[in-house]
Amino acid sequence: MADSSFNPFNMAQQQFDAVAEKLNLDQATRDFLRNPDREFHFNIPIRMDDGSYKVFKGFRVQHSDARGPAKGGIRFHPQETVDTVRALAMWMTWKTAVVDIPLGGGKGGVICDPHNLSMREQEAIARGWVRQIARNVGPNQDVPAPDVMTTGQHMIWMLDEYEKMTGAKAPGFITGKPLGVGGSLGRTEATGYGVMYTVREACKVMGIDITKTTASFQGFGNVSQYAVDQYTKLGGKAIAVSCWDHEDKKSYTYRKLSGITFEELITITNKFGEIDKVKATEIGFEILDGNAWIEQDVDILVPAAIENQITKDTVNMIHPNVKIIAEGANGPTTPEADEVIKARGILNIPDFLANAGGVTTSYFEQVQCNMNYFWTKEETLEKLDSKMTAAFHAVYNLSKERNVYMRDAAYMISISRVAEAVKMRGWV
Repeated sequence: MADSSFNPFNMAQQQFDAVAEKLNLDQATRDFLRNPDREFHFNIPIRMDDGSYKVFKGFRVQHSDARGPAKGGIRFHPQETVDTVRALAMWMTWKTAVVDIPLGGGKGGVICDPHNLSMREQEAIARGWVRQIARNVGPNQDVPAPDVMTTGQHMIWMLDEYEKMTGAKAPGFITGKPLGVGGSLGRTEATGYGVMYTVREACKVMGIDITKTTASFQGFGNVSQYAVDQYTKLGGKAIAVSCWDHEDKKSYTYRKLSGITFEELITITNKFGEIDKVKATEIGFEILDGNAWIEQDVDILVPAAIENQITKDTVNMIHPNVKIIAEGANGPTTPEADEVIKARGILNIPDFLANAGGVTTSYFEQVQCNMNYFWTKEETLEKLDSKMTAAFHAVYNLSKERNVYMRDAAYMISISRVAEAVKMRGWV
């Protein structure tokens, strides 16, 4: 489903421009917010295990810090591009604003493939990334977090390097850390659970009994795993999940019409969120084409893998019975596909609302680190639930009031909040 001509940053700007028009934003504010405040490109030279040296390309983009320090993950990905990082940084600005937390938007990345790197080589890249950017990040400037193919282990290496360089303890510098070294209970589940809190609320406003619904998921990384977990706890039936197979260099859909459980799947999934085909067959899964997740006869679709997945070419594969799309991934739906979804009356919970649970709990982690006082898992998830529920209803109510698509309503709330902060600061 990859499209080499797809530029996520162009898509992010296109979405912004359409809403800026609806809000009648002045030209200076538009020019200011449609581009990042600043971006960094740097080289990370690493000594490999075989004694050779290799140079990796790293990025950090800070889209906006008008409402607070920039916030956003760091990806390790072989196809990473600066345009992807720019788009994700921009979406993070809207994400922190829509759930109304006092942070801005940033994103980072390194072009590398962790599948082909030892843990020592990954540690060297993580520490090298921090050395290149340490002057421009920090608890009060820009707070990183894990993202695609990075984990709490990478975060603690980065924190350790930052603390060595600054000579002080700074647990609030980075989030998504392991428990016991400044991590927050509930952070692992947060993004996937947050997606499902919004789905639960969507079912309520649509008069749907969630216990009678079925769902199909794309991806089986952290977000999708815990979305499946929470969805089944709410009484829904997950019937299909797709994921990438690194060995075959393609994706497959794993389907079980009797229902999938998190506990069952996690036992046959590796640390990259890839399911073991042989073991899946042994426990009764049908193995279908990678695109089959989108064609399933379900009530709810959850794209939770990567950007550019529901496109003008795939949107018409969506089954007529689908009522809700909850975007667990960032940027999974293109503007052309949005038009079809809108015309069909499917409720789309946009990415920067649906998957804001991760950044919200990262914010909670930062607060706990700065207070040096930690909450129970129940407290964290309760606070997350109330934030996500309030944000969903604010967006849903505006979409009804103004008769606009959910994505546009979410953008209207976010962009208005950021624009107001920019104006109050006297930047434009």
